[in-house]
Amino acid sequence: MTDTTDPTDGDAERERVSVPSKVELPRLLDFYELQTEDQTQIHEFYDNLRDGRLTTTQCCDCDEIHFPPRIVCPECTGDDLEYVDLPDEGELFAFSEVRDGLPLGLSEHDVPYVVAVVDLGPVRLSGWIDNAAYSDLEIGDAVSLKIVEIDGPTDEERVFYRFEPADGDAK
Repeated sequence: MTDTTDPTDGDAERERVSVPSKVELPRLLDFYELQTEDQTQIHEFYDNLRDGRLTTTQCCDCDEIHFPPRIVCPECTGDDLEYVDLPDEGELFAFSEVRDGLPLGLSEHDVPYVVAVVDLGPVRLSGWIDNAAYSDLEIGDAVSLKIVEIDGPTDEERVFYRFEPADGDAK
């Protein structure tokens, strides 16, 4: 919308422009990948998450377990991999608080929020810690799996994993 009138300056006309109240984010700024068989070769990981199971791949040739899931083993370069279940609970190996500079496209979170490396035994993986402040946590605290649904900017049903303090362990 353009308005060429300017009530503040009687002699000069300036073009007035408006900005949209909501900006649609381009697909490239979506941090969560599309999760169907047509879009990723690790779709089984997401299918398992939808079913409430956190899984990853294990190489059938050398028995190595990797996270994130792979389609080729980085140890032996074999491609005979199977999905194995990971524990629903682990412990904080390391954590930090994001206080500012929320990445574009992650408007659902308020800063500060906690991100962590969680030790599940067979693997260590990074994830957000929900329902806890940095000051509530200590290295070694028990955390449990939390599966969340991802909303927008696509019409596809998507899920991802997070963690939260197990049984009210946050201090």
